[in-house]
Amino acid sequence: MIVIGLTGGIGSGKTTVANFFKELHIPVYIADDEAKQLMVRSKVIKRKLIALFGDDAYINEELNKPFIASKIFNNSDYLQKMNAIVHPKVASHFKRWLKKQDSPYVIKEAAIIFEHNKEAHYDFVITVVANLEERITRVIKRDNSSKSKIESIIKNQMSDEEKIKKSHFVITNANLADTKKQVRKTHQSIIKHINKLKN
Repeated sequence: MIVIGLTGGIGSGKTTVANFFKELHIPVYIADDEAKQLMVRSKVIKRKLIALFGDDAYINEELNKPFIASKIFNNSDYLQKMNAIVHPKVASHFKRWLKKQDSPYVIKEAAIIFEHNKEAHYDFVITVVANLEERITRVIKRDNSSKSKIESIIKNQMSDEEKIKKSHFVITNANLADTKKQVRKTHQSIIKHINKLKN
């Protein structure tokens, strides 16, 4: 099974692009969403996160997202430790999910493929890019976040220029109709490549 990585900086529109691929009947695995669900579902993850962050990590059996965010925001050590707890479980979950799929290829959406040097895990990587001001505006609307907080997150992520150099496909998400066309074109290129491999 061909696995395509879908990545891009915060607010670039990865979810929008993922949904356009779903419209083409391509299964999409959203790593961040699955991670959040596993943090609530998995007793092992829960126990380890409470050991790491303390009892405030959960409120009424739900993940205390503002508390966790405040802990990891300026502490890369906490972030690395949390990722070491959560990422292996997400990877196992993805493998089980992959076995159930029946399509020419699947997409795994993950925000930090290049930052974690995970590009070798994918057959191709698609990077979604968008205008910086547009990205900031989107995230302020979506997360009710401050501009300075978003800018700090962007600074910690690899630049679009670096990501583009490492990517097989780039989708510029500025205009929805145009983004949809680019998704269709990328899909056709991937199918063409898969067909070549079969022959």
